[in-house]
Amino acid sequence: MPEMQSKKLAGAKKGVPVQQYLDIAEIRDDVVLLKDKSMRAVLAISSINFALKGEDEQNALISGYAQFLNSLEHPVQIVIQSRTLNIDDYLSRLKAAEKQQTNDLLRVQITDYVSFVKELVELGEIMSKRFYVVVPYSPISDKRKSFWSRLSEVLTPLKIAKLKAERFAEYKGTLVQRVSHIQSGLASIGLKTQLLDTQALIELYYRVYNPDLADIQKIQDITKLRAEETYSV
Repeated sequence: MPEMQSKKLAGAKKGVPVQQYLDIAEIRDDVVLLKDKSMRAVLAISSINFALKGEDEQNALISGYAQFLNSLEHPVQIVIQSRTLNIDDYLSRLKAAEKQQTNDLLRVQITDYVSFVKELVELGEIMSKRFYVVVPYSPISDKRKSFWSRLSEVLTPLKIAKLKAERFAEYKGTLVQRVSHIQSGLASIGLKTQLLDTQALIELYYRVYNPDLADIQKIQDITKLRAEETYSV
């Protein structure tokens, strides 16, 4: 009986790859390329403690933010991501300092401090928030697509958007201009921005799609991986 089951399983068809259900075709050159050939850049944004500002400063921030929104000629997506505070690197540095410490009293104090911080984070479920602005660019507006064209994209999700190098560079140039405009607008109200590179983008989406595994199974550095290009030159 077990033999019959194993043969049946061996002959079964493979399941549908999860990539079919993702909108992302590939991530390269600091850009997210979707299957509909539209592109995304992602900015990490600093935060401001609005409640600690005076009334005049708050009004100035509100006014500056309104001007920034009114200056946009295209949509943007603002994402707030809550994560459980990860202090593994911090604790590792403390433990390394503990091993190097020659003073017995200081070594004991470091040990107690590590236990205190670890317990505080675990029991308190301390969360950290990260802020992002997603900047889109679509060479072909969805409004101009026919119903059958959009339906075809849905029914054939494995179709990867392949762009020639020259056209990709052209589209990316337009996207970069949008990013620069947004960075300038946010800088005017005191917010710092950082454009996510390819590695950071992969880690961001990996964490979004694998929230339970992200802290356990770390993603590899893309510089150590060998990937085949999916676009034609």
